[in-house]
Amino acid sequence: MTIVIHHNPKCGTSRKVLEAVRAAGHDPVVVEYLKTGWTRPQLQALFAVAGIAPSEALRTKGGRAAELGIDGPDADPEAVLDAMVAEPVLVERPIVASPKGVRLCRPAERLQEIL
Repeated sequence: MTIVIHHNPKCGTSRKVLEAVRAAGHDPVVVEYLKTGWTRPQLQALFAVAGIAPSEALRTKGGRAAELGIDGPDADPEAVLDAMVAEPVLVERPIVASPKGVRLCRPAERLQEIL
């Protein structure tokens, strides 16, 4: 069973989730998305399987989303995706994909739904 974690090593929640995946006996594929970036199709697929809208995976902490005008409930999903592709840090983390589904694991306990 392959598990992929879209990970930011500077994030405490992301580190906690990665540790939990490994503690459960898995050797995950770790994608440091701040280095690799995102593609629009990749984000669309992850969000579709997770059952979330782009705005639900938007990192609003730090204020960049507000600066771009994409943090409100009426934000255009296409604009949110464009911003996420241009600035990968705008995607909340970690996102974990397993054969049982995809979850934005914030809070970290959401990981248990797909292990």
